[in-house]
Amino acid sequence: MKKLIIVVIIIGAIFGFFALDLNQLLTLESIKARQAEFLLWRDKAPIMVSLGFFFIYVLVTALSLPGATIMTLAGGGFFGLVWGFVLISFASSIGATLAFLVARYLLRDWVQKRFGDRLEAINKGVEREGALYLFSLRLVPIFPFFLINILMGLTPIKTFTYYWVSQVGMLAGTLVYINAGTQLAKIDGLQGIVSPGLLLSFTLLGVFPIIAKKFNQWLTKRRVYSKWTKPKKFDRNLVVIGAGAAGLVSSYIAAAVKAKVTLVEAHKMGGDCLNFGCVPSKALIKSAKLVHHIKNGGTYGLEDSQPSYSFRKVMERVHQVIATVEPHDSVERYSGLGVEVLEGYAKVIDPWTVEIAFTSGEKRRLTTRSIIIAAGARPFIPPLPGIEDSGYLTSDSLWEALRSYDDVPKRLVILGGGPIGCELSQCFARLGAEVTQIERGARIMSREDVEVSEFARAALEKDGVTVLIEHGAVRCVNDHEGRAIIVVHQGVERRVDYDVLICAVGRSARLTGYGLEELGIATDRTVVTGDYLETLYPNIYAAGDVAGPYQFTHVAAHQAWYAAVNALFGEWKMFKVDYSVVPWTTFIDPEVARVGLNEQEAKAKSIAFEVTRFGIDDLDRAIADSAAHGFVKILTVPGKDRILGVTIVGEHGGDLLAEFVLAMKHKLGLNDILGTIHTYPTLSEANKYAAGEWKRAHAPERILAWMERYHTWKRG
Repeated sequence: MKKLIIVVIIIGAIFGFFALDLNQLLTLESIKARQAEFLLWRDKAPIMVSLGFFFIYVLVTALSLPGATIMTLAGGGFFGLVWGFVLISFASSIGATLAFLVARYLLRDWVQKRFGDRLEAINKGVEREGALYLFSLRLVPIFPFFLINILMGLTPIKTFTYYWVSQVGMLAGTLVYINAGTQLAKIDGLQGIVSPGLLLSFTLLGVFPIIAKKFNQWLTKRRVYSKWTKPKKFDRNLVVIGAGAAGLVSSYIAAAVKAKVTLVEAHKMGGDCLNFGCVPSKALIKSAKLVHHIKNGGTYGLEDSQPSYSFRKVMERVHQVIATVEPHDSVERYSGLGVEVLEGYAKVIDPWTVEIAFTSGEKRRLTTRSIIIAAGARPFIPPLPGIEDSGYLTSDSLWEALRSYDDVPKRLVILGGGPIGCELSQCFARLGAEVTQIERGARIMSREDVEVSEFARAALEKDGVTVLIEHGAVRCVNDHEGRAIIVVHQGVERRVDYDVLICAVGRSARLTGYGLEELGIATDRTVVTGDYLETLYPNIYAAGDVAGPYQFTHVAAHQAWYAAVNALFGEWKMFKVDYSVVPWTTFIDPEVARVGLNEQEAKAKSIAFEVTRFGIDDLDRAIADSAAHGFVKILTVPGKDRILGVTIVGEHGGDLLAEFVLAMKHKLGLNDILGTIHTYPTLSEANKYAAGEWKRAHAPERILAWMERYHTWKRG
């Protein structure tokens, strides 16, 4: 109601302005004709006339009425250069700020709610450098100021910042017009004032902040590099620290464009994904799933059986899979691609020098134009009393530690309810372990929607996992009863005994040991980088888990392209890393795959959305495969088929998600998916049927009613 009243008042004021022909008073001819009369008023009551002129100017500007330029000229003619400049510089800024506030109050929430995802980059840019953008616009009068007032009101720029930048930014233009107004009697039209030459001067003046920004960047570089001596020539174009996904991809790109690149790895080529994460865990998941199918053969018309297997052989298969994939990331392969691979510990000595310490004790220094830090992350170990004495494993160490076990550990506790913890819990439970999963939060997989978390928990519990939510770990003990973890729930302690404890509470970036501290490169859980993955030093970049914000192999590879290209060609063109479409999958059974927003994120960001669902239990192929469980959930812009996000819970959900990732990346909508032929019978039809559900919900009922009448008429 308040907004409606304001709108009515504004519309009424604008209507009255034109209905009473007040716009005719704000013409150059009218002002010149009344100049002598106005000067008499001014001489009789200078304060009252000044205040009246000030108020009218503020009102005209606030309502975005035509005539502000003429009033600026009039201010010079009526009050002279100094007093006219004082009056109008403040009146114009106050009026502009009022227009800004009105636009913000009436429109910003609606615009941000409807277009928030598309405006995210603009909002971040305004938050970071809004004052500079506004100052540039204020210096260039070819941009309509009333439009600037309205549009800036829709952004998150602070009101005080908007006022003072407008106050300062409009001084030059105001002074020019006020000075011209002092010669009001000689002015025949605005074309003499707003000449091409003057506009060019203003435009050049507007470009000045951009030039100043570049100059400031140059000064910053000089300051950052001031205590270092830059080599006159370099041994390498690029040195990459870490041979995980980010390091491998960035060094591969550098070699592909014929740069001289050195890749340094202290442990194993392939990083965490090959040796400790993605590859071994998926191999174990496959074995566990086969055991599950044999145990539940009746589901497929067979007999339920108790599989006979050796846990040792299962773990040997895991290591065989690693060995089979290993050549893809090997020293030999990358050397053949043109990458110099050195096995040792790298340390950045200065912005252009990297020292490599080899296991033999030898050290070698290389100078390089650019450096990419791709040191990855390690499992986070919670500081629980007694945890070191009682012993624990992590997602990194368990593969080697359990390799010699003949049987699966009988009692296994997994600490953590995230994706890694859930995958391991289900695997070991299916292989016969008594698994207890402990999560201190209200639900497992908390980044997903509540219904997804509940679905995942039900799937784990069906496989025999005891899921303890809202249980905080207090300490570990190793006493006469054996090893155990003490947890507390609603103030009551509980003992959970175990043979093996696996910590899966997250991973922390590797931030120490390779020179960040000595160089003063900022860290905050990860290496602090800019939009281009650059650190404090513009020639040093970070990519992968060490840089965040996502700890996914595919995101590390994605970042590697930006880091490598910016490191090698940044002096010509810099590319801002794009996180607009990031998919991920948790490989429990059924899989949980997602891209874009889910419901809880959309609500948190106040983004309007519609939800479309299709139950996979109604899909022919899923029924035939006895995999008829799960759903496809799509978030779209209200009334439109533009996809905001997708969550798929079901068999091969990670594979099915790819179609939606492609659609979002290339701005395709649900109508495009619906119009695409999908092979029958396949699980991918779930995507098409989900699009069909959206179409059915948006069927044009009025047109269909007329069509029904038409067909009735056609039948006679």
